[in-house]
Amino acid sequence: MKRVTALVLAVLMTTSAFAGEAEPAQSSATEAKPHKSAKAKPKKNEVSEELQEMKALLQQQQQQINDLKSQIQQRDQAVSQAQQQASQAQSAATEAASKADSANATASQSAEAVTSLKSDVSDLKANSTSMAVSIQDDQKKVNEALESPITLHYKGISLTPGGFLAAETVTRQRAMASDVNTPYNSIPFSASGPGHTPEFFGSGRQSRIALLAEGKLSTMKLTGYYETDWLSAGVTSNSNQSNSYTNRMRQLWGQVALSDGVTITGGQQWSLVTETRKGMDNRTETLPMSIDAQYVVGFGWARQFGMRVTKNFNNKFWLGMSVENSQVNSVAGNNLPSNYFVGAAGNGGGLYPSTANYSFNSMPDLIFKAAAEPTPNTHFEVFGVVSRFRDRVYPNATATPASASGAFNSAKTVGGIGANARAYFLSRKVEVALHGFGGQGVGRYSDAGLPDLTVHPDGTLAPLHSYGSIAEIDLHPKKWDIYFDGGGEYVARAFYPNAAGTALVGYGVPGTGNSNTGCGTEAVSGVGAFTPPGTGSCTGNTRAVFEGTFGFWYKAYNGPKGRIQFGPQYEYVERNTWRGLGGDPNTNNNIFLTSFRYYLP
Repeated sequence: MKRVTALVLAVLMTTSAFAGEAEPAQSSATEAKPHKSAKAKPKKNEVSEELQEMKALLQQQQQQINDLKSQIQQRDQAVSQAQQQASQAQSAATEAASKADSANATASQSAEAVTSLKSDVSDLKANSTSMAVSIQDDQKKVNEALESPITLHYKGISLTPGGFLAAETVTRQRAMASDVNTPYNSIPFSASGPGHTPEFFGSGRQSRIALLAEGKLSTMKLTGYYETDWLSAGVTSNSNQSNSYTNRMRQLWGQVALSDGVTITGGQQWSLVTETRKGMDNRTETLPMSIDAQYVVGFGWARQFGMRVTKNFNNKFWLGMSVENSQVNSVAGNNLPSNYFVGAAGNGGGLYPSTANYSFNSMPDLIFKAAAEPTPNTHFEVFGVVSRFRDRVYPNATATPASASGAFNSAKTVGGIGANARAYFLSRKVEVALHGFGGQGVGRYSDAGLPDLTVHPDGTLAPLHSYGSIAEIDLHPKKWDIYFDGGGEYVARAFYPNAAGTALVGYGVPGTGNSNTGCGTEAVSGVGAFTPPGTGSCTGNTRAVFEGTFGFWYKAYNGPKGRIQFGPQYEYVERNTWRGLGGDPNTNNNIFLTSFRYYLP
């Protein structure tokens, strides 16, 4: 634009210059008129021609200027149009970018939706497959439940049968005239004929039938349990032909379990002394795996009437207390007076057999227990027992004449404490347990059946200290249960001088009051067809009983149709006595048992 303006100014200045020069030339021509000559005309023509050329040049320049203006205008229009197009392009680009962002967001959402949809489809396929499998399993369970129900239902109550059928044998080195339960405190000495005679018995009497009844309410669970076998004998029971032994009540109890963890159980049940595998729950009692129905020496237990209350604290800690039937197991000793009694033989009219003795108890046994399971693989228990024994004493029973004057009742409070511990290792394939129990007058809770009491010279009761313990190692490889148990029980001696100071009275009396002189010499007196000879002079007050045993169970089949298992057991039992006149004789027995069982599913 500046160049065009400068060109126009230059043309105007040139035109002005030419105009200034023309006016003097015209003036000179006027002044020269008086002097006319032939040469003046050509000069005027030349100027005119030059003017014409200049006009033509100016027109040409003007045309160029117009052309330049036109180009400038076109360029301005083009620039404006370009700017407008650029603005439109920018707007279009912004809009395109916005659309692109929107498209990207939409694409991302679409991708997420597709991914989610794929996941949903996969889940749906998995759920469909799982549902199909579950439906098949449920259908299978329904068919199995219809064909072979595990639990029967009656008026809202679940009834579950249980138990096993057994064929068992026992062979003993020294005869004890006993079925598959061994009375460990009665192993005969070599002075006895049975001490030189082995025995074999076959039995199906440990077969067991059980029925569990359960009913659930909103705040409680009701349970009833009955369990029976045939390890009892009536006055007509024998093994001659019919082998008819009476059915006995092992367990028969009812239970209310509240939702707050309180459980109340009443009836014939395992004593709270017995170890349980889970808390203090009934039916989880942890018994040795032995075939011998007397279990293993050192194992503390009883099955008797009891009213039990327990409290569960978050399946980690339990407290319990039971009131259980009291009973004197036995009163034993040397030179005991005859001016007392603790009970009587059973009264047939009172439905107690006359072949058994029953003590007259002043109160039930009280048992307190605490259990803890700090980890899933450990279980610990501590417990205490309180009993009170009573006898009636006749101070003038030996007077001349004898008299019941001055008779009185005498009672002694006794008790003991115990502990059980169990731990599992290697995914519960290895099980280790320890048990211990001891106190005064608690022999009835010992497996060997140690005596509870002896008697003072005046006829009042003297409780005996006794202790028992057992260690267990159980292995559970596939289809097998292998067990190794060792235990022992000990009862202390207790003796007192009589009023005259001429003899000792009590249990395990040393010297002449406890004669063991005949324990090693076989006697012949009194022999008959079914009457072995006596042992002569052999008091044999037991000091300790020890047992070591091992065996295994092989589960040939364990499935929905039940379980078949069989196995052997070997026991070595030793009985030691307190030293008396003639020493402290010992005896032992080697016992071998077998069992074949079918457990109900």
